[in-house]
Amino acid sequence: MIIRDKTNSFKLLFAWHGTILPKVFPALLVVVLISAGLVYMAARHYVAVPEVPAIGFTIFGVILSIFLSFRNTACYDRWWEGRKLWGALIANTRHIIRDTYVLEDDAREVMIYRVMLFTHLLRDRLRKSHAAYDHYQKHILFSEQQWQTLQAHLNPPQYVMEIVQKDLAGFYKQGLITDIIYSALTRHTIALGDIHAGCDRISSTPLPFSYSVLLHRAVYSFCFILPFSLESSLGIWTPVIVALIAYLFLGLDALSAELEEPFGEQENDLPLDSIVRNIEREMLTSIGAELPPVIHAHKSNLS
Repeated sequence: MIIRDKTNSFKLLFAWHGTILPKVFPALLVVVLISAGLVYMAARHYVAVPEVPAIGFTIFGVILSIFLSFRNTACYDRWWEGRKLWGALIANTRHIIRDTYVLEDDAREVMIYRVMLFTHLLRDRLRKSHAAYDHYQKHILFSEQQWQTLQAHLNPPQYVMEIVQKDLAGFYKQGLITDIIYSALTRHTIALGDIHAGCDRISSTPLPFSYSVLLHRAVYSFCFILPFSLESSLGIWTPVIVALIAYLFLGLDALSAELEEPFGEQENDLPLDSIVRNIEREMLTSIGAELPPVIHAHKSNLS
């Protein structure tokens, strides 16, 4: 996620890193070159290109704008829902920090580490990455068989929560916690499961492929036809106006494609690494353990 000071309008106007411009620049350059070439040939009377009827082009642009707006709204909703789910994850880990003080110190520390491992595994599942967490093995008290099962499990975050719930049930059966405490802690594991399911739903259900392809093709067709519609009216200003209009349409198309997958590692995706690290630091603070360093933004990009 790009973290940048937005109070400086001048810097914001000429920003390059972290914007959508680098991604659409090649296509934008092609459109501008077509416009410039068309203006030059028309001025020299090398060729007379028939003008695209304005009414048809206007209707095309209006319809395209409506559908692009709908797609961007849908993609932003996915991004924002993902952020709300991870915000709920932060809140639930804080509830767990407070509510687990009823457990014995050793049992509480084990549960804290297991919840931390859950957040790491959930992030890796959403980003389709695989990291080694051998340093957690001595803290979460998994047997060798449980650890091997975790490594090969279809859904590692779910498996960790199963073990947490199993231990809570064991504490209740042994009379170490009351039914009220058991219910309170179970609510947190249920909430973590709901967050997990919500993130899986976003990750595994992108916008319909055919819809995205249709809009993508329509945007590029519109931008490449644009110079042929405006050249006779704008003359030498055609490349400038075409560049601005094409930047808007191409940029919205590219930006919606980024926001559609909020858990990735592109510049406008959610900073899951930073969120997981902040959760880890808060939970380690509660048990008096050594804290890992804060993740800082690199070139205004917080991963």
